[in-house]
This record gives sequence, structure tokens and C-alpha cells, in this order.
Amino acid sequence: MELGYYSEYAVRLVNSEEPDRRKDTLTTVEAVRELFGANQRAARRATDADVSRLRAVRVRLRSVFEAAAEGDEVRAVDLLNALMLEFPVSPQIDGHGDPGPDDRPHWHMHLADHASNATASYTATACMGLAVRLTELGVDRLGICHAANCRNVYLDTSTNRSRRYCSDRCATRANVAAYRARKRQEAAR
Repeated sequence: MELGYYSEYAVRLVNSEEPDRRKDTLTTVEAVRELFGANQRAARRATDADVSRLRAVRVRLRSVFEAAAEGDEVRAVDLLNALMLEFPVSPQIDGHGDPGPDDRPHWHMHLADHASNATASYTATACMGLAVRLTELGVDRLGICHAANCRNVYLDTSTNRSRRYCSDRCATRANVAAYRARKRQEAAR
């Protein structure tokens, strides 16, 4: 598995809260388990304590995205490095999946799960994935949605560095609002 894939863990965690709408979906152990997605082995270790621990990590990860969105690359990197020091990863070579053309395993990197609890496991994975994307694409690819009343974060993986919204839904809403505002201005003239 490509390590940058794990950056989606960070995005999912941060976006589990919508502060401007006072909406938080990270309120139960089941919600914590949903964050893990396909990694059900790690999700089974989640307890009630992981709800509050992951909420605390979520605040810190949001700060990474906010620093990047403000153009403060050094602060974004420092904040992410602090998380990675606190939640270290253990890389491991794995060979599962379909064998290659020469009948040898398809060797690739995974992040071994030796963490003491579900929060440590999730955070280490999320931070490593985010660090890989940040170093591959640049800090300016970490963004906060430009739509009104949306503070969701995203990773801009577009080829032309043009992403400004967290989803097609927010982009459409913003475009429709801009169109209607232009029409109102035209009608007022």
C-alpha cells in the first residue's frame, strides 16, 4: 500500500467535526471504529477513552491544516513533527496480495500496528500519511474549504494545484451562490 494513502485518515479525523455548524460526529466508540475504515483489527481495540483522545488529536491536526492554509509552512511542519514524535510509526514490509509476474510476492510498505491503544495507532498512521503527502506535494496542498460555513479540510492532489473546496457539493454551492449574486447585481443595475 502506498503510504500517502494514509493521509486520508487525517482528513477523515479532522472532518469528523464541523465547528462552524457545531456538529461533531466523533461522539461514540462506534464512530471511532468507523474512522478506521477497512482496518478492522485496529478498530476493535477502540474504547470509550479513545473518543476524547482522538478529539484532542483532531484539534492538533486541524492546526496543521490551518497553518498550511495561512501559508505558515514552518509552523505546519513543526506541528506535524510534534505529533509524529508523540505517536511514532513502525514501518514494515509486507507481501500479501496477488503475486507479481514472476510468482514472487508483491512487496510493499505498511505501517505496523504495535501501538498501545487505538488512538495511538490511528494517529501514527494518519500523521505518517500526511507527512508523506506534505513532502511529496508541498505544504500548500493542505487546504481548508473556501465555501461559506464550511471548515472541512482537504488534500489538493490536482495536477494544477487548483482545488479550493472539500467536495463537489461545496464547490457547486459556492458556484451557484456566486452566480446568483452576479445576477442580483445585474438586475440592480
